[in-house]
Amino acid sequence: MLFWILVAALTAALAVILLYPLLRGAKAADNIRAGETEVYRDQLRELDRDLDGGLITPEEADYARAEIGRRLIAVSADEPAETLKPARHHRFTEAFVLLLLPVLGLCLYLTTGRPDLPSQPLEARLENPGNDVAVLITKAERHLAEKPDDGKGWDVLAPIYFRTMRVNDAQVAYRNAIRLLGPSPVRLDGLAETLMAVSDGVVTEEARQVLEQSLTLEPDNPRARFYIALSSEQAGRPDEARQAFEALAKQSPADAPWLPLVNQHIAMNGGAPAGTNPAAPGANPAAPGANPAASGNPTQQDVAAAETMNAGDRQQMIRGMVESLDAKLSEDPNNFEGWMRLVRSYAVLNDKDRAAGALKRGLAAFPPPGEQGRQLLALARELGIATEGATQ
Repeated sequence: MLFWILVAALTAALAVILLYPLLRGAKAADNIRAGETEVYRDQLRELDRDLDGGLITPEEADYARAEIGRRLIAVSADEPAETLKPARHHRFTEAFVLLLLPVLGLCLYLTTGRPDLPSQPLEARLENPGNDVAVLITKAERHLAEKPDDGKGWDVLAPIYFRTMRVNDAQVAYRNAIRLLGPSPVRLDGLAETLMAVSDGVVTEEARQVLEQSLTLEPDNPRARFYIALSSEQAGRPDEARQAFEALAKQSPADAPWLPLVNQHIAMNGGAPAGTNPAAPGANPAAPGANPAASGNPTQQDVAAAETMNAGDRQQMIRGMVESLDAKLSEDPNNFEGWMRLVRSYAVLNDKDRAAGALKRGLAAFPPPGEQGRQLLALARELGIATEGATQ
């Protein structure tokens, strides 16, 4: 009943707001006509005073009185028509506001709304949030505002923040949980992933330190080992990254869900994926990672030469190898691992424009609806490369 009373009150208030300009306009018109009539009557009285004072002749007074009277009669004669015209003009509008508008609103609510549901204020929804994530977050935030030293509350809220992409709030929540409950592999890994999300997928130095702390608590933590290997790859240390990924692959079970991704990174850094033997009969020497001299991969002579170079020359050599891979992929675009390696190489060189261009060309050869196209897009998001327009 209270709901319908509120609805009626709001409808009445809305009707008054809508009708007020119409009523105000009619009243203003009446005031204008009354003012004109009073002005003409004042002129008649002034005319009599001028005649009595001898300022004008009787003939002039009669002429002026006739003119003022004519104007006064005109105003009085037009008044009914002027008052009826606005009334007729606004009659439909007033009926629509007072009758049709509330009826239309009621029909719309009965059609799309749920008047049968009982009212449920915020407190009741917080008591029984169900699967409403927004209400769950509100409940947790209210609790932590009252008890900010509740480590378990921060521990529960941190991953929810991360899943809803509130990464800055997630970072604060993870830090509070670690401060109050102590470090654990799950909390440290969560904080590291949050730091990487803030930096657009880059494993920062702070994130690496957090991951290394996680490994001291759980040396076989696959998630921490993967991100540490990824940080070496992003820093332009492919040999170190490949060794770390290979160690992770050897540690992982054969059916580990992360093993395909680890094998991809091994191949990107010039190694052979776990479980393959390049020297085995029937092995494809042109397979990605099977031959260090494959397109874009350094030979043993390249590696030996790079060890004697200074940093600038080594960087120039790496860029030349990447450009060579780019040219070979332009001639033969049906090389999925080559596109993956080229996109990552440009990203490591901090050349995001060329990385985006390589991504677009790779997606032309391996469209996103396919598995390989989706892997290219996933790699781009991981490296912080813009994917808008890459599929066009």
